[in-house]
Amino acid sequence: MKKMRGKHASVLSRATEARAKEKYVLRLYVSGITPRSTRAIRSVKDVCDQSLKGRYDLEIIDIYQQPASVRKDQVIVAPTLIKKLPLPLRRLIGDMADKEKILVGLDLQSRQEPG
Repeated sequence: MKKMRGKHASVLSRATEARAKEKYVLRLYVSGITPRSTRAIRSVKDVCDQSLKGRYDLEIIDIYQQPASVRKDQVIVAPTLIKKLPLPLRRLIGDMADKEKILVGLDLQSRQEPG
């Protein structure tokens, strides 16, 4: 029985280490240079710099400047943050001020239960 626990712990440890090295590919869609867009960019960059230092690519796309990208990624609201990699693909829509929401959406933190 102890052997299995050790094996499971080892597998979990390797999976956690692999996850910590994964490169994140992100797209943040914003609507022009507005206070809301600026806040979203700053918030997403802060989370990435703190939690993904050196292992993320963040592309910021203005929906007015690149409408073809908007159609291709099926963006209907700005700001929208799309996590392309690692899979699964995730979309975070709306206000990016809640850093916990970003961390949970990027699978960097589990959701805290109220209580």
